Amino acid sequence: MEKIVVIGANHAGTAAINTMLDTYKDIDVSVFDANSNISFLGCGMALWIGDQIHGSDGLFYSSREAMEEKGAKVYMETPVEHINYDKKVVYAKTKDGKEIEQPYDKLILATGSLPVKPNIKGMDLNNVQFVKLFQNAQEVIDKLDVQKDIHHVTIVGAGYIGVELAEAFKRKGKLVQIIDVAEHSLANYYDSEFTDIMDENLHTHGIKLSYNETVKALEGTTKVEKIITDKNSYNTDMVVFAVGFKPNNVLGNEHLKLYKNGAFIVDKTQKTSDDSVYAIGDCATVYDNAIQDINYIALATNAVRSGIVAAHNVCGTHLESAGVQGSNGIRIWDINMVSTGLTLKKALEHGYDADVTDFEDYQKPLFIEHDNEKVKIRIVYDKNTRRILGAQLCSKYDISMNIHMFSLAIQEGLTIDKLKLLDIFFLPHFNQPYNYITMATLQAK
Repeated sequence: MEKIVVIGANHAGTAAINTMLDTYKDIDVSVFDANSNISFLGCGMALWIGDQIHGSDGLFYSSREAMEEKGAKVYMETPVEHINYDKKVVYAKTKDGKEIEQPYDKLILATGSLPVKPNIKGMDLNNVQFVKLFQNAQEVIDKLDVQKDIHHVTIVGAGYIGVELAEAFKRKGKLVQIIDVAEHSLANYYDSEFTDIMDENLHTHGIKLSYNETVKALEGTTKVEKIITDKNSYNTDMVVFAVGFKPNNVLGNEHLKLYKNGAFIVDKTQKTSDDSVYAIGDCATVYDNAIQDINYIALATNAVRSGIVAAHNVCGTHLESAGVQGSNGIRIWDINMVSTGLTLKKALEHGYDADVTDFEDYQKPLFIEHDNEKVKIRIVYDKNTRRILGAQLCSKYDISMNIHMFSLAIQEGLTIDKLKLLDIFFLPHFNQPYNYITMATLQAK
């Protein structure tokens, strides 16, 4: 019987484990996780902190019991201390100190990512927080409930997590400030024409924005009281760092080939440089169809797909990933933004002779007086090959499903000219006869 060991049981690990157990027989699956819970939807933390959902129960979609019922042996709160790749043995230790030696035929690394922690003075002060795990979010909520003197919260990092947390803390009645080294929020996903909209949205709702500033130190006696940047100092009662993540490669960084940021390099079957070892989720690279090369894009959706791909391959069914486009979305108060592929800035940085076509119009005909909002769209494309490289949309209307078409277009290498006369239906309840997708593509040079 094939012995398969999975290290890590969050999104990628859970997808791999369930796929194997639901699809294949005669396999022996052992799972190790250092945490006390499985499958926590971290992307819902801000909703929980901001009281937009009733508690955290709905943020879990699997459990140790569910996996064991399917036949896996699951070791929770059991960190793996060492892997002997030559002997194919995993060494772990349980919470009560019991040592485990688990041999494997195939190993799946789903070790995820770790929050980036700046090496600055004051990081050991109370109320300096990171938010990734369930326990991190619970700690923040508990402190807000108990420490009534927490009035001002500073978020370091204006990416998705930082912006979502800013809204959450504002909903809790706190004074909120965002500090970032970049010129805008969401700079990795949108061009300035879109980030300006989000920044105005944040400003309108009372979020103080401090861009082009680098945090140098934290000050306080026992609790954090002040945050020092290269330009200013600000009083604060809590600092939450959301400056990014790095792949957790501790268990394989001396044995497996690594990407420039330390992620395990994998092929389209999720196999590493060791034929017996697969890596999935945030600890591994992805094939990025927009740049047509490997890349690192840490998203839960990528993690789930990589887990499914690896599961079939370790169980003997050859399956290759279709690659990813980094499709993503965010909703802050009433502004919806979605994107996929490359921004114009990133396309130019990757050497493409890129251009954009922009368009803005209402979702529906103007005689539809209710539930009708303007939509802003940008499509990024290569002027030479005409290949679509990326797309961005923004509206108070829910335009989120549109991005899937552009994701598929990038995956399949479609040109922008292919979309010019695409058969897009029309009904006044939904859209316009001259819809913004058609109009944007027709305007491409």
